[in-house]
Amino acid sequence: MHDLLVIGSGPGGYRAAVLARLHGLDVAVVERAEWGGTCLNRGCVPKRAWHQSARLAAQSSLSWPARGLQGALQVDFAQAWRHQKKVVEQVRASYVDYLKRLGIARYEGTARFVDAQRVQVGAEVVAARYFIIASGSTPRVPRPFRLIPGRVLTTDELFDVPPPQGKKVALVGGGVIGVEFAFILSLLGHEVVWLARSAPLRDGRFSAPALKLLDGALKRHGIVPREAEVQGLAETDAGLQLGLDAGTTLAVDWLLLGTGRLPNTGGLGLAAAAVALDAQGYVAVDAHLQTAQPHIYAIGDCANPLMTANQALADAAVAVANLIEPGSRVREAMAVPELVYSALELGRLGLNEEQAEDAGLEPATGFAAFDSNPRALGMDEAEGYVRLIADHDSGALLGAEVVGADAGELIQLVAARHGRTDALANLAQSFYNHPALGEEMQNAAETLAAKWGLMEQIYGKAPRA
Repeated sequence: MHDLLVIGSGPGGYRAAVLARLHGLDVAVVERAEWGGTCLNRGCVPKRAWHQSARLAAQSSLSWPARGLQGALQVDFAQAWRHQKKVVEQVRASYVDYLKRLGIARYEGTARFVDAQRVQVGAEVVAARYFIIASGSTPRVPRPFRLIPGRVLTTDELFDVPPPQGKKVALVGGGVIGVEFAFILSLLGHEVVWLARSAPLRDGRFSAPALKLLDGALKRHGIVPREAEVQGLAETDAGLQLGLDAGTTLAVDWLLLGTGRLPNTGGLGLAAAAVALDAQGYVAVDAHLQTAQPHIYAIGDCANPLMTANQALADAAVAVANLIEPGSRVREAMAVPELVYSALELGRLGLNEEQAEDAGLEPATGFAAFDSNPRALGMDEAEGYVRLIADHDSGALLGAEVVGADAGELIQLVAARHGRTDALANLAQSFYNHPALGEEMQNAAETLAAKWGLMEQIYGKAPRA
């Protein structure tokens, strides 16, 4: 019998297994597909490889001539696909090697609960004292769509098999996937017709100024969403014929769906373990990520509606902490960074001003733009800002938003400080490299404190004259 059996090897399952093993537990992982899950094989890892290529292509057209760099880049999308595949294979090999070196047992196949203490994997029955369900999610394919090889794809198929022929692509969806792939595919040589039922990201928590900057950056590359809904789809010899809600038709070579994901809970035999699902189909968990069975936890996409690798990684730490010391940690989803990688990077965490006010708090904001930052100017990346939100009464850091280059790196500077009353003091009194984008964290903290009368909370009381 193992101490812990983890079902799923994505970012959440992988981290949970590693953390538990480092605590001295006997750990095993079950994976039914490729090791590393969606994030590694057909999600954030290959997508970021493509995003980097798209950024280079964007810079070559907008800023290289002014830097004295001449010549146009030629895009080879088939080679870009092979490059991401190589990156994925290299990371996966390192990943599996680390599991081996830690002595974590690996089972290949579908795990199905026999009862609350055992799962069946193929012909083998495996028992454990504790379980962590990290089974991930699967792309949502709504009507009237159906998957057609080489014609109608989700991001799973896009990264799994060589890219389809044809340059004209319909991209459906106004969420994060749509916003990211509208930029990536356009800059990697495609004519993208971006179809969204409403303005992109308007259902999220990014601020209006952030979305305005993103819209402007996309427009500079000719990327503008078309508010339309696909009502019919037909395959033709040349590609696809789409029927839109205005009675018009659209001919494209292929179509990519960015229509969200669904929790992957089928086939797990949860009923046999007396583990319940909630009304939305996620594994039901409490604040400690325990299911109805105290020894069975669930993390990541299958139990977290925010459905990001960042959330899965955070969930893993919470579940393992509670497994080691029951009740020691609770999920803090608001403190986990939320990112968008598109024509601009967007990063945020915590509450926005409206949410803070709804919670009965008085939000105080501090702002620092990149347009005068020496590092940003030297990179030709001067668009964007850092914005911090604190509680006026206590000084506690309620939220943060970063727009611009390396937002994904910068937002991490405040993640560990979320909710803390000493966060502004930490940010203001830290030592920074110069010139660096991160200096704007210090500037935003000092601006917030000075504007809202919180300087004493950063520097203490001024000496008497």
